[in-house]
Amino acid sequence: MAIPEYLLNELDSIDSTNNYAMKLLDANKAHNGMTITARNQWAGKGQRGKTWLDAEGQSLLMSIITGPGRPIQDQFIFSATIAVAVAKFLQNFNNGWQVNIKWPNDIIINDKKAGGILIENVLRGNKWANSVIGLGLNINQAALPDDLPYAISLTIASGKEFAINELRDGIWEGIMKAISEQAESAKVMDAYNELLYKKGMMQKLGDNTKVYQARIVRVNEDGTLSVQLEDGIIVNYQHGQVEWVW
Repeated sequence: MAIPEYLLNELDSIDSTNNYAMKLLDANKAHNGMTITARNQWAGKGQRGKTWLDAEGQSLLMSIITGPGRPIQDQFIFSATIAVAVAKFLQNFNNGWQVNIKWPNDIIINDKKAGGILIENVLRGNKWANSVIGLGLNINQAALPDDLPYAISLTIASGKEFAINELRDGIWEGIMKAISEQAESAKVMDAYNELLYKKGMMQKLGDNTKVYQARIVRVNEDGTLSVQLEDGIIVNYQHGQVEWVW
């Protein structure tokens, strides 16, 4: 299903599609499902203030404006719903890819990062009014910078080029369907944890003082990551407390 024309804003270049979406919300010009895309963004947003880098015309850069339809305490459940929808679309799109979600919402293909999701929520008092779902996905890059050894594009993963707009429409449809289904929290988290990158495996993590090994156990409904330390103790980390060490 193609995105309806009245919901689609296609831009050539912008600082950030999420910023543009927020301006539409502030101006009361947004509709549910409205989508902003760009061939290039010079200040794309990543998690925790990081910048998302892209190559002009080779990535899917999109932001979707939605009403979450969930209680305010379900913000991570909503985020997990989106990550699962994107991962499952890619998994179905090419069953030769190993698709996973790296906590909290990076998209991994064949053990490398193909994209990331950044959701910005608009809260008014105690009401969760809107969400802006930002997605950056590497698609047609034949090569990526040497300083990004753990990144991948769909072209590198498959040896093929893709029609970005077809992927955009398929991902949009999957996201909107997942939001409308309003799956129970436990069901969402089961699906998320089935796709969780490195689940059950040892992984290097780092904080401000050290780098250490821990076994990835699961992600919980509040968004915390449960890991088992080498001494057997289970610890729950909030996003930002630890860094993933590649």
